[in-house]
Amino acid sequence: MEAQATVPLRSGSRTGARGTFVIMAITAAVILGVAYLSDRRDTTGEGALTAVTVTGAAGGAAPVVGGRAPDFAALRSDGTAFKLSDYIGRPVWLTFGASWCQPCRAENPDIEAAYRKFGDEVVVLQVYMSEDAATVADYARRVGLTYVTVPDPSERLAAEYRILGIPSHFFIAADGTLEQIKIGSLDPASMEAALAGIRE
Repeated sequence: MEAQATVPLRSGSRTGARGTFVIMAITAAVILGVAYLSDRRDTTGEGALTAVTVTGAAGGAAPVVGGRAPDFAALRSDGTAFKLSDYIGRPVWLTFGASWCQPCRAENPDIEAAYRKFGDEVVVLQVYMSEDAATVADYARRVGLTYVTVPDPSERLAAEYRILGIPSHFFIAADGTLEQIKIGSLDPASMEAALAGIRE
């Protein structure tokens, strides 16, 4: 009787050990992922980003390459209202950033240069996470940004686009199809290549 009693106990012990191992492996993967993002925080150069945790609630389907870019209504930093769908018929470069994000600040002059070069062909919309209209307008004025800036103080737009790190870039064709998603800062060559894809 005693020998029979020990068999299921050993089996259960193995199952428990396997379960513990799986949990430890998943936990290690999560920690490594967080460490990876933390290592890339506030760096410069191609692909640099600042990891963020969005507090707003997502309202619709996540953006998917090849699908329609999620529509939204918002206010520009000058207080005028618009919807993303207002720009159907023109390619759109939708980028998420913040004035407190070092990689975002570092790439903004290159975004401005691309806008000056292709502004007649592409709409550039930059959403500023966790910042109000006055802060965004002041920042844009100080650094000389002339493309459309959009405050997102509640992080509603960032939640809708499932932002995990900034800068994040969404390249949308004239028919509203999301052609590319790029996370992290872009150099001028990468910007021009992505814009070429939606200007065709």
